[in-house]
Amino acid sequence: MKSVRPHPSWAPWFFLSPFLLLFATFFAWPLLRAGALSLEQTFGPGVGVFIGLRNFTFILRDPLFWTALRNTVWYALGSLVVQMPVALALALMLNRPGLRGRGFLRLVFFSPCLIGLVFTAILFALIFDKQTGLINYSLHAIFHRWDPDFPWLDEHVMPSLILAALWLYAGFNMIYFLAALQNVPQEQAEAAAIDGAGAWGRFWHVTLPSIRPVAAFVVLLSVAGSVQLFELPYIIYLRSFGSGPDNRALTIVTYLYNTGFVTGDLGYASAIGWVLALLLVAVVVLHRWLSRGEEL
Repeated sequence: MKSVRPHPSWAPWFFLSPFLLLFATFFAWPLLRAGALSLEQTFGPGVGVFIGLRNFTFILRDPLFWTALRNTVWYALGSLVVQMPVALALALMLNRPGLRGRGFLRLVFFSPCLIGLVFTAILFALIFDKQTGLINYSLHAIFHRWDPDFPWLDEHVMPSLILAALWLYAGFNMIYFLAALQNVPQEQAEAAAIDGAGAWGRFWHVTLPSIRPVAAFVVLLSVAGSVQLFELPYIIYLRSFGSGPDNRALTIVTYLYNTGFVTGDLGYASAIGWVLALLLVAVVVLHRWLSRGEEL
């Protein structure tokens, strides 16, 4: 008896079926469902009323959304301004020839990003604590006029979050810069040195142009990650559902989570999610436009 063989045209679909199944289950269907939910006002799972585009129009006059957007933008800009120079400085230090313990230092600087956001949030909630926190205790020991009750987490929310993110992600960004620095043409640096260029001149005219594509990619990653900030402020300010004092720690994703899973309005949360998605698309498009301008 001859065995029945599948038609050859079936073979591609057979091998693509696992991907298509996962794509439809975890991407296409949630995307379509989120689009439908954004047009409803819900009162918990399975209970909703169709309201059209009212969720999106309400976003425009929702003060909490604009507060969350403002906090997110400040965090993204602050992280960008602080993290990029520190990561580049660490990479320049580790790229120096003859540096002893280079592998160990790479591990030390990179290891914080292996810990995880939840542990980092708990750690920095203790570090920034009054009196017993490491920051206030150390600064008071060095500068006796420093107030040991300095309210990091009460009045300086964004600087505290930016410093926590710096400790967490500086080593991660350092790896990208380090890989880029190792591909800088040494011939150009040597030629610039022969022409009389100092260390700053070689960095500005040789090193920086060579690593600019990688730097642009790191900036894009940092901004995209900052826009999606959630775990760090949520765990630190768990008692206020991540909003912090006077909503100064409230981010877009935190507001989305609280709206959908604390308030129960999944429709409005879906609308916020779509606005967040459009914001990320705008960041990518702007990045591509700026990168294309530099290439031209």
